[in-house]
Amino acid sequence: MAISVNTPVSTKVHEVHPSQNKRTRWTRQSLATAFLLVFLVYFLLPFFWLIVSTTKTNPDLFTSFGLWFASNFNLFNNLSDLFTHDGGVFLTWLWNTVFYATCSAVGAALIATMAGYAFAKFQFPGRTLVFAIILGSIMVPGTALVIPTYLLLSKIGLINTPLAVILPSLTSPFGVFLMRIYAEQAVPDELLDAARVDGAGEIRIFWSVALRILVPGFVNGPAVLVCGNMEQLFPAFAGLERTRLLPTHPGFGIVERPGEREWRCPTALYPGADRIAAIYSSFDRSFSLLAKILAGWADARQRTIMKRGIA
Repeated sequence: MAISVNTPVSTKVHEVHPSQNKRTRWTRQSLATAFLLVFLVYFLLPFFWLIVSTTKTNPDLFTSFGLWFASNFNLFNNLSDLFTHDGGVFLTWLWNTVFYATCSAVGAALIATMAGYAFAKFQFPGRTLVFAIILGSIMVPGTALVIPTYLLLSKIGLINTPLAVILPSLTSPFGVFLMRIYAEQAVPDELLDAARVDGAGEIRIFWSVALRILVPGFVNGPAVLVCGNMEQLFPAFAGLERTRLLPTHPGFGIVERPGEREWRCPTALYPGADRIAAIYSSFDRSFSLLAKILAGWADARQRTIMKRGIA
């Protein structure tokens, strides 16, 4: 005979004391904070090394401890040599860099926005083929276009002018691709149809309606394109033969001699100048990161405004 035994089941729920929750939460926050602090040190350490290195001479750079100052504080001498070399050519290079990067990045972002909007919102013969050709041009390396670009600029008389750097930088196939995807998702067709019903032309619709919605993508475009233009140093030599027209990065690698133009290490020119240039380059990266953050904030703000308008 089977005997069944009723086993009492406990219905008590284990209660967690509030102090235990606080302790667990504090432990997680502490681990997350420590993890972020480790990465903070990792990212700030190169900046500290650069600042320390600018205060040293070349011998001190290799004989003293890399992460601390040497006995001979040479910062002001390095700065003096930097800004007085060749009649203050560094300031000219610095202005050229800002001018070239700003004009080419803003111009390329505007052209990419207009082209992406056209590909996303208009139907015309050959649209798919033209867009495929634009995407295919991304696979062409920039160095392969240096000689054809130089020959073209030479025929139209733009060698040794700022346009020799700005005009080739206005084309951004990848930017056109990004802005087409963004325009397809961000600009509603109903809004454009409403503007047409109100009597607005296509140019007026783009500048007054579509561009305002595409501002986050337009702001993020120059951030990406500035980095790209700053890294593409070799094509800058195609249309520039005068040292004073060069931007900062290639300028530091050039020593002008009578009848001769050759590569040199910047340290051979003036001690510490290469470290100062490295700091400048690092701040270029920081600026692009800040621009991307601002673009994300503008995108979130635009989405909030659109949600409020729909509600």
